[in-house]
Formats: sequence, structure tokens, C-alpha cells
Amino acid sequence: MKKKITYTHHTKIKMIKYEDLRKVNQLAVPNYKQIFNLFWNSGNYILGKNLQNFENKFSKYVGSNHSIGVNSGYDALFLSLKCLNLPKNSEVILSSCSYIAAVNAVIANNLKPVLVEPNINTYNIDVNKIEEKINKNSKVILITHLYGKSCEMDKILKIKRKHNLYLIEDCAQSHGSRFKKKLTGSFGEFGCFSFYPTKNLGALGDGGLITTNKKYYYNRLKEMRNYGFRKKNYSNIIGVNSRLDDFQALFLNKKLKTLDKMNNHKIKLAKIYDKLLSRKLIKPLITKDNKNIFHIYPVRYNKRNELINHLLKNKIQALCHYPVPPHKQNSLKKFFKKQKYPISEKIHKTVMSLPISFSHSEKDVRYVCKIINKFL
Repeated sequence: MKKKITYTHHTKIKMIKYEDLRKVNQLAVPNYKQIFNLFWNSGNYILGKNLQNFENKFSKYVGSNHSIGVNSGYDALFLSLKCLNLPKNSEVILSSCSYIAAVNAVIANNLKPVLVEPNINTYNIDVNKIEEKINKNSKVILITHLYGKSCEMDKILKIKRKHNLYLIEDCAQSHGSRFKKKLTGSFGEFGCFSFYPTKNLGALGDGGLITTNKKYYYNRLKEMRNYGFRKKNYSNIIGVNSRLDDFQALFLNKKLKTLDKMNNHKIKLAKIYDKLLSRKLIKPLITKDNKNIFHIYPVRYNKRNELINHLLKNKIQALCHYPVPPHKQNSLKKFFKKQKYPISEKIHKTVMSLPISFSHSEKDVRYVCKIINKFL
């Protein structure tokens, strides 16, 4: 009979939450009360100077010519696709292993999502399987830099140019991530960012942003996010109401100054996981050209749910972010009839996220490793 494992010390420590947003934001932006007063006193709360300042600073940070603040990461994807004005049922190639937002944005634009399996080692789209899905109806490659690890951009750009395709980057999880020396969000026609509170650069509510290098796209997107207005009350195109408000922009502008510091802290914690965690877990692949900023620290384990429950009993909160792949979602099944994506399904069935936040200490991570290794 297997000897029962007991832990006599876990009751002496507080719960290691997966994420403590209050603590993260207090550490990243300690003068948050002053920021609210600045916003309040400005008297300009929508499409004001605070938004313009953040857009300019974020463009400079990423290395793009222009930024357009919008309401969410989903809106960034939706509006980028809409901006291209593609024929109905044009095909958009994207990974079968990602959050549901990208597929939803494609369908909402009356376009056809074409899924490509991920690389089992990186979780990003398998660049060696993209070209087999390209045909005369293919118009866009929409890549997701999943979990904070950049895709193989040199190979993707080669395919884009060879087949004259548009490239949209889903950077919702890759603020500050690089491929070689270039930041994600600066490679394609559009880079789409989310500022959902749990992101490495998170707001105090919903928020998103689009980066682009082309003036034409910049001007068009500015109109599209604000009812199609080029100037007040005069609409030139069909637009929507999708504007990043000035309070979120002001907060994000202050937080942007600490983004690299926050990312480096997470990278330091990831190195502890890499070193101490048992090889019985499948840990993230470390590659020279892809700077991973660890939006999450993903590991794979066949008995994932048992391990998550075990950690919870020992006052550690781990999560399963995406248990169901897009093609298995009830709302999307009809778009992928008789299609099988076994690699994506394997990842979604076994992947889990360990605590790795700006609010976590090295001591926290060492304790997580100790509890996991004893279980394994």
C-alpha cells in the first residue's frame, strides 16, 4: 500500500493564490490614488489626452508607428479583421490551440476560420503545417503568441510574403515578448493587445489596443472605433463604440513603466520552476530566439485535475485556463464538423497553470515545487 503523504507545515502559511491583482497593482503602481485624482481633475474622460499619451508611449515601447486604444482584446481582433474589408467567406488561418476570442472574431466578420494544429512542444501554431492549409481563398494568418511565448516569426513572415497574405498578431498574452530582438505586435499589419486585468500589462477593467505601421489603417481604425466619425457627428464608414477610456489609459501608462520589471520577475520565477520541478511534468520549452515573458507558466500532466486538487489542499491555487479547445465549444462545433485536432485536444486535456505573478516570491515558488514533487 502506498504510504500516505502528510504535510505538517502547510497550515502555517497563507493561501498562495494563483493571482492577487490588488497586490500586483499596488506594487506596480503605488501612487494609484494620485492617478485617479489626475483623471478626475482632467475633466476629459473619453478620447482625451491621457489616451493619446498612452497610445504614443505604447507605440514607442513596441516599436510600431501607431496605436489605437479600443475596448478589449476581442475588439482589437474584430476591428483589425474588419479594417481589411475582405470578401465574405475569405479564409483566416489560425491555431486550433488558443482562446476562443480569435475564432469568434473571424466568424463575426463573416470569414471562415481554418485551424492549424499547434506544435506540441511550444503550444504555438505549427509553422510546418500552415502551407498545407493555404488555397486561393486564404487571406490572413492570425497567430497567437500563446502563454507569453512568441511564435516562429521568421518562418511565418516567409510564408506571408510567399503567398501575399495579411498577418495579424494576437498579443493578448505577450506584452514585452520578443522574437530575436523584435517585440511581438510589430511584425504584421496589426498587433492586437488585451489589457484584461490578469494580463502582464493589465488594466483595472477591460481594455485593448491595436498597433499598426500603416497610416491608412491607423486613420481607418480611429474612425471605426468611434461610430465611423472622422470629425464629430460626421460618419464616413460603419463603425462601433469601442474606445479605451482615459482612466484605464492613464493607469496603463503608469504601469507600462514597470512592465519590463514585472516580466523579468516572472522570468526569474520560471527559472526556479525549470530547475526544481520534477521531470515527470512537461515544462515549457526554452528556446534562444523566443523570449517568453510567462503570462502563465504552463505544465502538462496526465492527472491534471488530481494535481490541481492536491495543490489546493495544500493551500496552493493552480488553474486550468482552457479546458475545451475552440472546435469543441458548443457554439463553434458546427463550423468544424468532422474535423479532428488531436494535438490541440491533448494539450487542453493536460495543461495547467502554476502561480507565477509579480506578487509571488521565490519562496512561494519553491514551496509549490516541493508540494508538487512530493505528490509525483
